[in-house]
Amino acid sequence: MMTLTLGHFLSLGAMLFALSVIGIFLNRKNLIVLLMAIELMLLAVNMNFVAFSHYLGDMHGQVFVFFILTVAAAESAIGLAILVLLFRNQNNINVDELNSLKG
Repeated sequence: MMTLTLGHFLSLGAMLFALSVIGIFLNRKNLIVLLMAIELMLLAVNMNFVAFSHYLGDMHGQVFVFFILTVAAAESAIGLAILVLLFRNQNNINVDELNSLKG
């Protein structure tokens, strides 16, 4: 039976992070997909924090995960609220056509 090592968790975190970076660069038009890619990026970082925390026997990484999840939840709520307001005002959520936020 195979045991999971630190390398397995770090490679999974790296794959999730790379997938989110690819999602950001390939799809810059849909705001919902951009928010999901940012959330996936934060979850990849959380995976690495938990893996190192377990490997080192220290709880600091898991405490950081709680703070990151709190910030990510607030960011998602604010981002989705802005998205709903933009859709109500312009009936469109394409990032290329949202130029009303320019100063």
